[in-house]
Amino acid sequence: MAGGIWGSLHERKRFPKVCRCSVPGRGVGTLRRGTESSGNRDLGTGGAEGAPAPLGQSSGEAEASPGAAGGRSRELSEAAAEPRLVPQPQIPACRSRGPEEPVTSGQERPAGRGSAAGCRGLSCGHGSCAGPALISLLSAPSGDRQGHGDVSTGSHREQRGSLMRGGLMSRLMRGGLMSRLMSGCTVPGEGAAPREEVAYVTCTYRCTCSEQPDFLATVDLNPRSCSYGQVIHRLPMPNLKDELHCAGWGPACGCFDSGAAARRSRLVLPCLISSRIYVVDVGSQCRAPRICKTIEPVDVFWKCNKGYLAVTHPLPNGDILIANTGDAAGNGKGGFVLLDGETYGLKGNWENECEVPPSGHDFWYQAQHNVLVSSAGLVPRVAGRGFNPEDLKKGLFGRRLNVWNLSCRSLTQCFDLGEDSLPLTVRFLHSPEAAEGYVGCALSGAIFRLSRSCERDNWAVEEVIRIPAKDVRGWIMPTMPAFIADLVISPDDRFLYVSNWWHGDIRQYELARNCKPRLVGQVFVGGSILRGGPVTVCRDEELKGQPEPLVLKCKRVYGGPASLQLSLDGKRLYVTNSFYSTWDQQFYPSLIKEGSVMLQLDVDTDKGGLSVNKNFLVDFGKEPNGPCLAHAIRFPGGDSKSVTLP
Repeated sequence: MAGGIWGSLHERKRFPKVCRCSVPGRGVGTLRRGTESSGNRDLGTGGAEGAPAPLGQSSGEAEASPGAAGGRSRELSEAAAEPRLVPQPQIPACRSRGPEEPVTSGQERPAGRGSAAGCRGLSCGHGSCAGPALISLLSAPSGDRQGHGDVSTGSHREQRGSLMRGGLMSRLMRGGLMSRLMSGCTVPGEGAAPREEVAYVTCTYRCTCSEQPDFLATVDLNPRSCSYGQVIHRLPMPNLKDELHCAGWGPACGCFDSGAAARRSRLVLPCLISSRIYVVDVGSQCRAPRICKTIEPVDVFWKCNKGYLAVTHPLPNGDILIANTGDAAGNGKGGFVLLDGETYGLKGNWENECEVPPSGHDFWYQAQHNVLVSSAGLVPRVAGRGFNPEDLKKGLFGRRLNVWNLSCRSLTQCFDLGEDSLPLTVRFLHSPEAAEGYVGCALSGAIFRLSRSCERDNWAVEEVIRIPAKDVRGWIMPTMPAFIADLVISPDDRFLYVSNWWHGDIRQYELARNCKPRLVGQVFVGGSILRGGPVTVCRDEELKGQPEPLVLKCKRVYGGPASLQLSLDGKRLYVTNSFYSTWDQQFYPSLIKEGSVMLQLDVDTDKGGLSVNKNFLVDFGKEPNGPCLAHAIRFPGGDSKSVTLP
């Protein structure tokens, strides 16, 4: 196993300063550095002397080998873990609902960027709504899928032929409407997106004092509800110490009553430590989801030789792609695990075996440009020991951005974004035609713009944002860089939101074509440089003084902003403050004791600006089983982190 990880390190050391593709016979990427260089790029490794030693593993945890952890995990609920898939609920026929008609219990509201009346924008030439026929076409099983026969009914085939002969499908594809329909978005100009009513939040008890299973929390977001801002349901996992981290949707299917938005009925929960995969049914009862399938770690290890699973997105063909950060032994290894979009069974690896990156974490794709971009990640065995400044300059933190051919599943370009940059987060613009995205580097505080270059099928990266580091005393290093934990782009592609986990601020940047993003909003919601804390800021290029601690409803907020989620109308930004349990314990020990929170920021979408909503606070420190750590946030009708599907 040691040879594998050192082989990866040697491979990474081959990268020169100028970006170069590491795959023989592949194209050479273009890397342009920004002219602005505010802040110190040096992470101050000279200050590692005398720094506190990283925290070790908790007793009883087996982080180095998730296989061992899987074997020792307790089965708490055999019924909840029963590996069977609940049949897909019947999709109702598309109909128009009156504006005052209430939504009954268990019925989901339509979601998307446009109005709930998306069928009005998809009417045929005869004036009748094409929603029902289009829904039947989209929800019918595909006959050209490998291993699946054509089980479409005659009615489905007739409707499909009618749509194709009428040219509706071609018009939808040319106008990008099919992408917006399948991603939960409607035609622009058709009205405002419906407000989110519930959120699903992943919560973990790992590294806390509670020997309890992780759970999926359902949070009430309806301001008219008596339980607004409270956890109304908890779905416990059947095993301990999974570390529920990211959450992603399964393939969209059918539509809501209005015909506007694609319906998502399955939430996929890959586990960062145990490498399990839970599939949760949220379509039957959106306010009380339940587990409908579990894929055990041993299956992932033996079939894929992968582990430590992270970000999930559905593919254009309906299958589900999950990025991994390591192999079964915890060594650094990138790549993807593939699930069947209908059965949620494990298919195997997605990429060609000879082109596995040395590390991975996040990814995004643009189907119309046939491109998938994946980021680097933390080596699981190294990250499990905590952050150690001595690991810097050793190549243990990723520095590579990977560009893939989506249809061929092959690696075409690689970008070296700098030593110990750790490009962790990738986001494309939501427009299906956009050939532009942004990459957040966690340890360097830099954000790169990814765009198609002048050469055909080649991409280029350019540094457009660099958050200055701060000279400090009383911290693990003398220089505290900005730690970019998450990015989210507004559905209209106007704003970019950045969470800075170490400094404690959330930033809002205005995006413009061919221009560098402009900072238009900033608010501090925690962090390591608060006034009265153990860290003293000696030099700061941005602030005149250290920010004050945030107190909401008589509770002080600990930790820093980690995971973000934006409402579909772009007016409400939600944030949680747990990044990764081991690092939470090291940098924010009070967070372990007091528990996470979920905050809401009000967004000025006209001129830009952020402000904390003082009437909203989800306190995960008051959970029945003790304080827990909350991370990912997803909305049942689609959200701003959903990839636009073709």
